[in-house]
Amino acid sequence: MAKIRVLVVEDSMTVRKHLLDVLATDPDIEVIGEAGDGKRGIEICRTLRPDVITMDMMLPVMSGLAATEYIMAHHPTPILIVSSSINRGELFRTYEALAAGALDVLEKPTGAEPPGEWEARFLTTVKLVSRIRVITHVRARLGSIGRRMSAQMQEPARHPFAKQRCEVVAIGASTGGPGALVEILRTLPPAFRLPILLVLHINEPFGAAFADWLDGQTTRRVAHPVEGQLVAELAGQMVMAPGGRHLVVRDGRLRLTDEPERHSCRPSVDTLFESVAREYGPAAAACLLTGMGRDGAAGLLAIRQAGGLTIAQDEATSTVFGMPREAILLGAASRILPLAQIGPAIGAIDSGPAGERSGG
Repeated sequence: MAKIRVLVVEDSMTVRKHLLDVLATDPDIEVIGEAGDGKRGIEICRTLRPDVITMDMMLPVMSGLAATEYIMAHHPTPILIVSSSINRGELFRTYEALAAGALDVLEKPTGAEPPGEWEARFLTTVKLVSRIRVITHVRARLGSIGRRMSAQMQEPARHPFAKQRCEVVAIGASTGGPGALVEILRTLPPAFRLPILLVLHINEPFGAAFADWLDGQTTRRVAHPVEGQLVAELAGQMVMAPGGRHLVVRDGRLRLTDEPERHSCRPSVDTLFESVAREYGPAAAACLLTGMGRDGAAGLLAIRQAGGLTIAQDEATSTVFGMPREAILLGAASRILPLAQIGPAIGAIDSGPAGERSGG
């Protein structure tokens, strides 16, 4: 079996040596190169074509974000961000890199972890990322111009559902989710007024400011949930579950809970979707986006069985066709759509009361 070929891009000699030492302990991994800046990282990537790149964000000459955008546009390679979460600016650059095609993010070791814990997690994540097939990100190649063009070149809005009035939309995503969410928010019509509830799997502490970053990507408000807030007061807004807590709806209000993990996840997409199915029944709509594992599949099925509208992202546009695939296999998806059609499809849903709720 061929070894996993890894390129380490990190400017700190101390951190880079530690990463190299950890990688050297695994017989299934071979380090094929190391770089202290983004430009050199690109050169090695182009020449040696690694299976995985570990990428710092704060780099000299060319930043980790710029290097990620270039690599994903010209030499698509699985990228694991290994960075710090010490300031808001660095967090925002990390989100930009994830939106540009980086697959996952891991905080640098702080020295406070139990012996061997971070190292084992690092090796596991490198191996996991290496198995993901990545695609060329044309938007990254074109920069801000490409982002505007991608919004302008969406296919005409389609109406995949029979007319049905809804009160809320729930969305779940994991690996590849940041970029997909930006695309969806940018293609929703300005007049769309349904509340949107979001669960995104992102390693902590990196999830702390994601809602703030997403809020800056479009004119649509993205906020942190407030315990007990009425969902009906969130018209036209998106609310994102915080790290380490489940987001649910009970009696028309947002609730944050510390119930056990589902599929090793808290927040869990299934937990949100199932609460929405109970609360809204046929007045619910939900979408399950790209991601690894099966979280959200059972919840999407619960919404469909309650009479709600359900969408799963298709394989061709999913970074990881895990969560949507599981939902499709369960028969949970009313429609299976490419990413470019999901925003218009959600935007075409009628808003307003849909009759009696199925529970609460």
